[in-house]
Amino acid sequence: MSSTARRATIADVAREAGVSTSTASVVFSGKVNVADATREKVLAAAAALGYTGPDPRAASLRTGRSGIVAVVLGGELRHAFLDPVTTAMMDGLSDALGAISAGILLLRDDPQGDEAPPITEAPVDAVVLIGCSGRTRSALETVRQRGLPVVVIEGDAGEGIPQVTLDNREASAEMADYVCQLGHTDVATVTLALDAERERAPITPARVAAATVDVTLDRLAGFREIYPDAPGVTAAASLVDEGMIAARTLLADDTGSLRADRPSAIVAQSDLLAVGVIRAAEELGLRVPDDLTVVGFDGINADGLGSLRLTTIAQPAVAKGRAAGEQVARMLAGEPGESVHFTCSFREGETAAPPAR
Repeated sequence: MSSTARRATIADVAREAGVSTSTASVVFSGKVNVADATREKVLAAAAALGYTGPDPRAASLRTGRSGIVAVVLGGELRHAFLDPVTTAMMDGLSDALGAISAGILLLRDDPQGDEAPPITEAPVDAVVLIGCSGRTRSALETVRQRGLPVVVIEGDAGEGIPQVTLDNREASAEMADYVCQLGHTDVATVTLALDAERERAPITPARVAAATVDVTLDRLAGFREIYPDAPGVTAAASLVDEGMIAARTLLADDTGSLRADRPSAIVAQSDLLAVGVIRAAEELGLRVPDDLTVVGFDGINADGLGSLRLTTIAQPAVAKGRAAGEQVARMLAGEPGESVHFTCSFREGETAAPPAR
């Protein structure tokens, strides 16, 4: 067996096995049937030389593609994957991209000083944006100049970029109307983040005017079709702990005593936030739904509710991710991408009831 410091090549394997380079190559490609005896001889030679397969960098140079699709997420990845909606979308996306043997590269779009977003120079074939911040949108022109297909899930990345959209405003209005029909007039909302700062704070006209997160704005607009003057607070992320923090500011004062002006219902912009609201209410001695109605948005299997079923709006998260992947595949095949729209469905649970007072 020859020994060398350099990486063994397919030509080395062919020499060792006593076959042509093309024969050795098809053994690893799997695209052409090869006699079992020849295959075993090539694989034995490869094992002896420490050859594990074709160098993906060489394939990338030949095809002009990396076989990788970038997925750009806002916020920290460890938080994103605590959200079942994100993981469901990624399941659908990976299913669709698996059909074209494409891998996924996860990137954040959080500002890092004055540095350009990672998508500007990432060695990828296409980009999927989950949401689209103003900062990411500004970098997309560079990406498009590279000729890369771009698809955005629930966000506006500009003219000509396919979108996977959801009826966030209409669904939120439907949920708020349901709460209204129960008789609630003192209602508040806990929203997702308004911008990249992810500030926990009361919602004000100035903050809404400066907001950059389309999903938050659309769900807030739907809610305010029914409750135009209702108060609300923003959470830093779609997390149970964030829902608890937000709910405490709406239900109790600084001493931890229940507020006299507390709402009789809270409409949360995600199921995880709704679970947090329910936990905070129970800590304060309130019963759901007897003392407080709580509704959510997403339709996930939310833990931490005991025997209660959350009243919520269910969205097709897996289908959204799959649709984004299918549009990427279309564009990589030279076909034009298309926008796809999904609708939500109301799901009645046990966390909403008429007001007790």
